[in-house]
Amino acid sequence: MSRGSPVVDFVIARARWVLVVVVATVLLAGTWGLGVVDELSLGGYSDPDSESAQVDALVESRFGRDVPDIAVVYTPTDGRTVDGIADAVGTSLAGIDAGVLARDPVTYWTVPDAFAPGLRSSDGKSALAVLTLTGDEDRRVKSYQDLREKLTIDGVSVQFGGFSAVVDAYNEQARADLVRAETITFPILLVLLLIVFGGLVAAGTPLVIGGLSVLASLAVLRALNTVSEVSVFATNIASLVGLGMAVDYSLFVITRFREELRNGRGTADAVRRTMYTAGRTVAFSALLLICGFIGMLIFPQAMIRSLGFGGMAAVAVAAVISLTALPAALVLLGPRIDSLSWRTGAIDRGEARAQKFWGTVADRVMRRPILVAGAIIGVLAVLSAPISGVALGDLDHTGLPPDSPARIATQKLISEFTLANSGVTVVVESVTDAPPSPAAVAEVADAVGRADGVAAAFPSGSADDLTVVDAIMTSADRTPAALATLDAIRSIPAPAGTTLRVGGSTAQSEDGIDAIYSTIPWMLAIMVLATFTMTTLAFRSIVLSLKAIAMAMVSLAATFGVLTWIFHDGHGSGLIGVTAGPLQSTMSILVMAVVFGLSTDYEIFLLSRIVEAHDNGATTREAVHIGAACTGRIVTAAALLLISVTAFFSLSELSMMRLVGIGIIVGLVIDATIVRMMLVPALVTLMGNANWWWHPTPPLSTSTGQDGAGQDGAGVHELPGTPAPADY
Repeated sequence: MSRGSPVVDFVIARARWVLVVVVATVLLAGTWGLGVVDELSLGGYSDPDSESAQVDALVESRFGRDVPDIAVVYTPTDGRTVDGIADAVGTSLAGIDAGVLARDPVTYWTVPDAFAPGLRSSDGKSALAVLTLTGDEDRRVKSYQDLREKLTIDGVSVQFGGFSAVVDAYNEQARADLVRAETITFPILLVLLLIVFGGLVAAGTPLVIGGLSVLASLAVLRALNTVSEVSVFATNIASLVGLGMAVDYSLFVITRFREELRNGRGTADAVRRTMYTAGRTVAFSALLLICGFIGMLIFPQAMIRSLGFGGMAAVAVAAVISLTALPAALVLLGPRIDSLSWRTGAIDRGEARAQKFWGTVADRVMRRPILVAGAIIGVLAVLSAPISGVALGDLDHTGLPPDSPARIATQKLISEFTLANSGVTVVVESVTDAPPSPAAVAEVADAVGRADGVAAAFPSGSADDLTVVDAIMTSADRTPAALATLDAIRSIPAPAGTTLRVGGSTAQSEDGIDAIYSTIPWMLAIMVLATFTMTTLAFRSIVLSLKAIAMAMVSLAATFGVLTWIFHDGHGSGLIGVTAGPLQSTMSILVMAVVFGLSTDYEIFLLSRIVEAHDNGATTREAVHIGAACTGRIVTAAALLLISVTAFFSLSELSMMRLVGIGIIVGLVIDATIVRMMLVPALVTLMGNANWWWHPTPPLSTSTGQDGAGQDGAGVHELPGTPAPADY
């Protein structure tokens, strides 16, 4: 928005009307959006275009679905043996609606004697039934929720494992974590905002804007769910990002508004000036963060795309509300924004101390820029080093809390049942319309049967030009051993005149991870290109744009180095209650988007002030001093508030949510301190005049008035001394 903007003038002239309309609209939309949780998808983890998904769809269309979804473990508790509960189990399973099951249950009591031992626990006290459900991934998880209560048997402990049970456990825990995090976060944020602002009215306003943003984001998610599959996890991300960014944006706007009031402006002029400066920064910040999420939309998994939708929705509504309802509220509040203050004058003293501190830091950095830059780059290189050994993994039971029933049941399946897996489906297709020859099918079945980790392999059906060979593995689905067996099967050459394709649960897991690996470079390319375009338009400097992107990538690499060291390599993983292993792929993508977006976001706060000072006649060193002094306090305060929001999400019982929380916290700490306030000033100083290559016109300034002068019309004579007030 610009000074004299019709939009700003409209808000100022009709502040009460704007505030009522925006708040009423958000409350109505939010009430409607509250029902989104029951509508959102519980699936979306697989790649629908992968070989395994196509094989499973093909087999389902010809023979019916044969990939098991639920493993039910029955353990008698009333003195009966597993053989003695056969009738009770049979009666219970017979009560399942036939439309829910893709095929008859496979149980210890009904399979041929040769396979029965594999469906009985090693201690002989438990037995197994395997259920294959109809519908897509989302429908199968919801069907499991209905079946869970219906399959209980008196005198028998009934445990549920398998992929559908694990996914459902993740979703239920995510909902519980969301309620707990929001309940704890709001009071903590209020205390921190009281410390930052020194007054209850100023501190409470960002929380109101944050609450409205969370409600509005739920409405947007529900609207998106009508045209695209949206995961239930999107609500967690929308809440985290929406609350965090709304509080940050409110911090920038309210801080600038109070500064304008202290500079003697009337309420209307202070709001107008605030929206011309901080308001423009908020709008630009939102666009940059949305650029960070755009790259998530190209992944084939609906789960990842929906997290991108959730992030974009949260950022967009936080910005819109901060640029409409907030300025309208400031018009109505005026100087009363400082009401209920408990430390009169402390905010001015704190601002002066902060400007002096960060200005001094910048001056010391500029005295030895080579030493500082070299030391920081060395530290970041050490932090980034573990990333060379990182591996991404799929959703599995080890990411659930240790006392989760689904985790306990699935672990029992792995350790006590030798054949408790869905196995591998191998489709032998003829290159002609005729069915594959019996000799070719026998050759494939024999080769699969001899692969390491395969207990048995046999043809299970033929139709038209294909035959299905099922392989039973000795390892549980989606485990490293099962993946190794899968690779061995995929390496088997196809007999002459045939092609081989592989499906099954483990194959879908591997194909999903492969799709993520192959898509990540494209995601980063989109994020970089979008960010380069936006920052070049803002700075009118290609060098500064490239440096902003480079700093974001440095922060991202260091963040993932730390995450790899903890979550993958296991250093300190026990202290935070996670099981060491590959980084959960979906949430790793989310961390990439958020950390990259926030890094470029904070870069804008600093560099826009540096560029503005340079355009007003400052030398590069003077501009760096002003930029660091005027933005240091606001950037660190914004980072601290966002860390506070994220911290309580990192206390989730789910390892994948802890990965998100700790990843964002690490990224914020690295970026808002040593990168933004030390490395960037050092590099800008070293580059000197090269910073301003292709800088023909003043950039999108955040504080230049109509006369082209600096803050409040001040000119270059202010630069060496006390910096002008911050622009944010």
